[in-house]
Amino acid sequence: MAASSGHKSTALPLALAYAALIAYASLYPFGDWRDQGIAPWAFLAAPWPRYWTGFDFGINAAGYVPLGFLGAVAVLRQRPDGAVAMAVARATAAAAALSFLMETLQSYLPARIPSNVDWALNTAGALGGAVLAAVLERLGGVAHWERTRSTWFINEARGGLVLLALWPVALLFPAAVSFGLGQVFERVEDTIAYWLSDTPFIDWLPVRQFELEPLVPGAELLCVMLGALVPCLLAYVVARSMRRRALLLPLMLGLGIGASALSATLSWGPEHAWAWLDLPVQLGVAAAAILGAALLPARRRLCAALALMAIIVQLGLINGAPESAYFAQTLATWEQGRFIRFHGLVQWLGWLWPFATLGYLLLVLSRDMRHS
Repeated sequence: MAASSGHKSTALPLALAYAALIAYASLYPFGDWRDQGIAPWAFLAAPWPRYWTGFDFGINAAGYVPLGFLGAVAVLRQRPDGAVAMAVARATAAAAALSFLMETLQSYLPARIPSNVDWALNTAGALGGAVLAAVLERLGGVAHWERTRSTWFINEARGGLVLLALWPVALLFPAAVSFGLGQVFERVEDTIAYWLSDTPFIDWLPVRQFELEPLVPGAELLCVMLGALVPCLLAYVVARSMRRRALLLPLMLGLGIGASALSATLSWGPEHAWAWLDLPVQLGVAAAAILGAALLPARRRLCAALALMAIIVQLGLINGAPESAYFAQTLATWEQGRFIRFHGLVQWLGWLWPFATLGYLLLVLSRDMRHS
């Protein structure tokens, strides 16, 4: 596989982002750190766990498959002339080291239990992902992706492609408003108040002079439209031609709808997979499709500017609305139930994706202004 010289691989930043999310999931809920009087590596000699389920085994292995895959692809992209077996070994070793570190740190968290079985499953999952990358490399799949990327996307597309790849994953965590990522105001406010409680600085915290009001159907429709339109505009920013944009528009909307349906399935069950698709959401998605089609010939800089404004308006709307009590009950299912680990992998994406996209779009616009 020959490495393309015109652009940088998205595999390395995606692998690093995924490793950070694994660290969050492994150490959640972070509280009550203490030395429990045992060596951090004592779990290596622990007996087979008394209680286990197939779900736990499967999620431990599957959770590290993407990390092994991305790690191997990143090594292959950086060292195109190196041995494929070495790429598999390096990716697996890095994932195993990360898993070992997480298990040792869990020995200081009373709420978490380090396990040699988890470490073995994590390593096996990473090995499986790395082997999959090696097989695709042998079959020419990685090289085919590089050629496809060069044909479809501009050379400086790495950041945009990473954000586009993370967007459907961010939608898997249930949102109070469909496609409404970045609703953080209440949580940030409560977190700061908690940190400052019992300190003199609590009096420095400004008191909010207004009550958060639920979104009316028209505002919800606008939020849905903007949330669905932003990734389409982001795809326009990195696409090479209008024909590519025309294909990416239904692809991004389809991914968003599919991810939202999967989120509803995980939260409430398969029979409620489409319960979120009410009239405001349907009209919002349709409006996003119409606007996206109208903007197909728009210049790259205009698409970036419109996406930037859309994110700002949507963040203002959804952060001016409270989370409903029913939505809070839904979150408890994820944060305290069997989705606790998966929760850590996607919740922060849902919170931070719009802000990361804001930063990327500002960089795009500033770079275009310097080169104009």
